[in-house]
Amino acid sequence: MILQAADRVRQAATAEGRLQALDPLLRLPRHRHGEAYAALVLSGGYVEAGDAGRRRLVAGDVVLHRAFEAHANAVAGAGARVLNLPLTSVRVATPFGRVADADAMARAAEHDAVGAGKMLLARAAWTECDLADWPDLLARDIRSGSSVPLAEWARRHRLAPATVSRSFRSVFGVSPKRYRLEQHALAALKLLTLGSTSIADTAAAAGFSDQAHLSRTILAMTGRTPRSWRR
Repeated sequence: MILQAADRVRQAATAEGRLQALDPLLRLPRHRHGEAYAALVLSGGYVEAGDAGRRRLVAGDVVLHRAFEAHANAVAGAGARVLNLPLTSVRVATPFGRVADADAMARAAEHDAVGAGKMLLARAAWTECDLADWPDLLARDIRSGSSVPLAEWARRHRLAPATVSRSFRSVFGVSPKRYRLEQHALAALKLLTLGSTSIADTAAAAGFSDQAHLSRTILAMTGRTPRSWRR
């Protein structure tokens, strides 16, 4: 698991899971994890802005992360305690949810983190993103596959393109252009792991200009080539 500002993130192993204590007002820059996992807030809270959207999380909330998704975190003034549980896959319509008894999940994770992760998926009530400023709307449009140029999107919302790009980066930690590229890469990675289409067809389906562009992006994001993922 990849973490920025690790000196301010105290961790303790719980079986195969990991308990994190996040300092008050800590800001974790955008970072990426190589494995799928669920983050369950046990106390306190933070705002997460990432490849699945942006949401304010409090005790009892859970957010699911697919492998190689990226996100940034802004911790609240009270800090936060978070339990990370390993997942074999993420197959829900929305990654944000809530559980009635977070402490029960934590107790289960002390003996079986994988089983606790499965229990969480079965018991959580899933919800949508709850923040709706214009950066969230732009991120939502990008995730939905919109190909509207940034200048045109800004004009429709009566904003200056430079303001849109700068403010989006301040919220999500990456430019709108890069956010769109990484959404394409995540879609391509999903197709590659299914192995049902050729690499060239995957590149076209995921919105890449050509196979070479796909290969460079996937290699930079995951450290592996599209061919190795397809195998």
